[in-house]
Amino acid sequence: MMKLINSLTLNMAAVAAAAMLFIGCSSGDKNEDGPVNPSPNPPAPEVTSKMPDYVVYEANPRFFGTENCLNALTSNLQRIANMGCDIVWIMPVCEPGTGPQSVGSPYCVKNYEAINPKYGTIADLQNLVKSAHGLGLKVILDWVPNHTAWDNPWVTEHPDWFMQRNGQIISPPGQNWNDVAQLNYENPEVAPAMADAIKYWVTTADVDGFRFDYADSPNIPSSFWTNLASDLKALKSDMLLLAESSNYSFYGYGYDMIYDWSSAPTIAKAFTSGRAASIVEEGVSAWGKVPEGDSILRYVFNHDTMSENSINSYYGSIDALPAAYVCTAFLNGTPLIYSGMDASGLTGKQSFFNYKTITFNEALTPVYKAINEAYKATNNVRAGNLTDYTTGSICAFTWTNGSKNLLVVVNCSGNTQDYVTPITLRYTTMNDLINGSSLSIPVTISLPAYGYAIYAN
Repeated sequence: MMKLINSLTLNMAAVAAAAMLFIGCSSGDKNEDGPVNPSPNPPAPEVTSKMPDYVVYEANPRFFGTENCLNALTSNLQRIANMGCDIVWIMPVCEPGTGPQSVGSPYCVKNYEAINPKYGTIADLQNLVKSAHGLGLKVILDWVPNHTAWDNPWVTEHPDWFMQRNGQIISPPGQNWNDVAQLNYENPEVAPAMADAIKYWVTTADVDGFRFDYADSPNIPSSFWTNLASDLKALKSDMLLLAESSNYSFYGYGYDMIYDWSSAPTIAKAFTSGRAASIVEEGVSAWGKVPEGDSILRYVFNHDTMSENSINSYYGSIDALPAAYVCTAFLNGTPLIYSGMDASGLTGKQSFFNYKTITFNEALTPVYKAINEAYKATNNVRAGNLTDYTTGSICAFTWTNGSKNLLVVVNCSGNTQDYVTPITLRYTTMNDLINGSSLSIPVTISLPAYGYAIYAN
């Protein structure tokens, strides 16, 4: 039986202060000859069983403080849990390179078994993980297996562990990442050394999984990925493994999630072009190849996307982010909230290299909580059949599973829009999963700029 949300601790005054607009429904006349909705688009295939409906929060420690970043993140865990998140993905915590080639990237690792001193200590990470577990949160670490900093001891102690040209260690070919040195996995000593460094954090800090950077590297053999997954799941059977890759082969290697690279640019284009037709099509295509029991990561922003695109214009307005997030969550897969999406006062691109203590907007906590609770409450109906009713700048679709129905409508524009509801659901009594009320679905729904509605019965 689908669990419906009967009450939401939604502080609407705070939400209004944050200028985040929710759905406004017209009462609609009960005119049986009212407007006819557009014909549905071609149906999507039925969904098989899924991974639990996790919500991932990607935390950049450099956005939480300029010193003692891990402790600052720990103090935010309750807020993150209150948003309905289940997994905290922490960007690389290892000590970064500081040599002359360094550009300050957290993905340039000097020591795989030490914490960035500006972040804190290993004890601080242990406390963070323990605190997260106490709140029911899992913690996964970002890991960089393809390359190291030039001042990593491996460079001088084991130069044969690195790819060389004319006797000189080289950077990753074709990437213009001159701050790092390319590891050579053809040397049989490299893979076990890297695996030992990864497992160190499981035994030392009790982390629950890893996100693997640049998993698409042509210089890392599939045998490394397969053996590593097996070893890690021997340590923890529920170890969560996320590959930064769109290669579906990683599921066969033992990984639980890969990336839906197209989710953010597709949704962003829909929000800025006035044409929402591609959103459902892309989501269905990405999900269609995911094996039973696995998932795919979908996001509005991650650290790369927010570093490359303005937070206040990529989706037309910063006010559009919750609506865009609805589009990532309800087409299946695992949705991601990146630190910055829950902040106030940010404009422009946000480099993940910089230490920048951002101000988190408490008014956004109930906004994301309501969406995430609705996402989790509709797990069963989203195992049914999807029908696309998108038209113009309105992304709209239904899920149907037996007698259960879910209607999601998102205004992808900065103007008020009226949406003609699917005739099969008109006057059906459904629950508004954002505000907890019950209503009869009207002929027309009026959505404010970047508004959204999520209804289920």
